[in-house]
Amino acid sequence: MFVDKVLVQVKAGDGGNGNVSFRHEKYVNRGGPDGGDGGDGGDVIFEADKDLNTLIRFRYKQELTAENGQAGGKRRMHGKNGQDLIVAVPVGTMVFEDGKPVGDLTQDGQRLIVAQGGDGGFGNAHFISSTRQAPKVAEVGEKGQAFELTLELKLLADVGLLGLPNAGKSTFLSVVSNARPEIADYPFTTLTPNLGVAKVDDDALLIADIPGLIEGASEGKGLGDEFLRHVERTAVLLHLIDIYNEDVAAAYTTIRKELAAYNTELTARPEIVALTKIEHIDAKVVAAKKKALAKVVTPGIDILTISSLTRDGVQDLLRLAERAVAVTRQTAQVEAAVEADAVPVIELAAHAKEQAWQVTQEGDVFKVTGTKIEKFAARTNFDSEAGVQRLRDIMRKMGIMHELERQKIRAGQQIIIGDSHGKINY
Repeated sequence: MFVDKVLVQVKAGDGGNGNVSFRHEKYVNRGGPDGGDGGDGGDVIFEADKDLNTLIRFRYKQELTAENGQAGGKRRMHGKNGQDLIVAVPVGTMVFEDGKPVGDLTQDGQRLIVAQGGDGGFGNAHFISSTRQAPKVAEVGEKGQAFELTLELKLLADVGLLGLPNAGKSTFLSVVSNARPEIADYPFTTLTPNLGVAKVDDDALLIADIPGLIEGASEGKGLGDEFLRHVERTAVLLHLIDIYNEDVAAAYTTIRKELAAYNTELTARPEIVALTKIEHIDAKVVAAKKKALAKVVTPGIDILTISSLTRDGVQDLLRLAERAVAVTRQTAQVEAAVEADAVPVIELAAHAKEQAWQVTQEGDVFKVTGTKIEKFAARTNFDSEAGVQRLRDIMRKMGIMHELERQKIRAGQQIIIGDSHGKINY
């Protein structure tokens, strides 16, 4: 079964808690703190795999969870890190969170960390200093990131085959490549996109057979709206038209209208047009059909004629497609390079962004936000007075307490750090 859109829950591993421990050994007088750090939680990682062509496995396994880190032990023993969860997805998979793109896996072996594991908490051995010889504070492990993600597969092909049902797309693909699509003389034989690799002299083309489109496909009629997304990434569109169609011009314009309705950019994509099934057609009829088609095809686009049965015109068509793909890919690379050079990116340095914080007042509650302080809060054990006092000390060093005082915070008022971390009283 072909599945090209799924919803999954991803949860990275939580960090292990740090340990509060003191050496208690015979002959060791006044043993010091020796609590170890907790292990880091595992990440959830997507890896593109060229041997996959469907997202069907995620219909049955929609929760992807990495391993938690283990707690620290005595004698400064570091907890074991949680194992990363590496999940194979097809090349061409896009990842979205709340409709916003997170990543696009377009190369075999490419990896994307979609949820980062939480850091392990420090044990009390980490906090020893010249003024604090017996710290009783340890951090809890940070929670791993958790998201609901949408995975959407858009086939990455050089050539996308377009046409009304029974235009001869599946037959063409079976003749020029190693693909074996279902072929029969009735509409919608192809129920899922098919991929095939066609040899063209010393080169190769990856061709996608998009299931038959009909008028209204972009609005959900027929099968087209489910598969139009797979046309978006093809470099060149190959439009096949059945020569037995009574009105070849109308057949052509029907598909063009659906492309425009779905995505206007597709109508500007390089295109090749070919009449199919010419093996038993008189030359005068072929010429008349070409003439009728020429009235609606963009000037400058050649109209080819082919027979997949006899292979007549097929090799010339593939060579034309190969040249068009090469030009399109090269142009896209140049445009991307120019765009990257033309747009300056001005942003805070990573260190400055991490250190930044903000204090806002909501009624009698003061809310503190910022990457670094929220990270400290997430690792604070709010049931431990020593842990809470350490957090207050950190806030004072970062200048947050000064800002709270500037905003006239009063004794007993609450301070909330981030959206889901603990509360402390001033």
